[in-house]
Amino acid sequence: MLGTVTEVVLLDSDILWRPEFESPGAPAPDFFETWPRVAKSIGQSGRPVVLFGSGVGVPDNIEPCIERRYFADVHYLALVCSDDVLASRLRHRPEWRKTHTPQYVSRQIEFNQWFKGRTRDLTPAVELLDTTRSSISSTAEEVTAWIRANLAAVS
Repeated sequence: MLGTVTEVVLLDSDILWRPEFESPGAPAPDFFETWPRVAKSIGQSGRPVVLFGSGVGVPDNIEPCIERRYFADVHYLALVCSDDVLASRLRHRPEWRKTHTPQYVSRQIEFNQWFKGRTRDLTPAVELLDTTRSSISSTAEEVTAWIRANLAAVS
């Protein structure tokens, strides 16, 4: 997708993740409060922001944020797949990513299932994109199309 979507600024939420967010009782709201502030500041340049990251795809993590008030619309897209494909993808990542442990895989499968089971009652709605049978490049094309469709809808 790099180089194909120039209408927006693409950001990965993990760039601001810190180890202290992983401890019990961690200040996760601080992490989520940061992103609307960053997106608002970037958006003042005239280009919308698309933020990638698992927790930022949960409306309950973003909608209550103080800086959310500066956005007329926030659109949510969750990439999901079958549990066995997700487990395989996680186990085949490089070792340094630490995504191969049974505990990690289990947590991600739970989160994947949570999205699949909750889309009807999330506000705003979260659109799902099933990537079970998709290649990385076709998934990137579908995400690009989703971004452009949402841009066109607000223009």
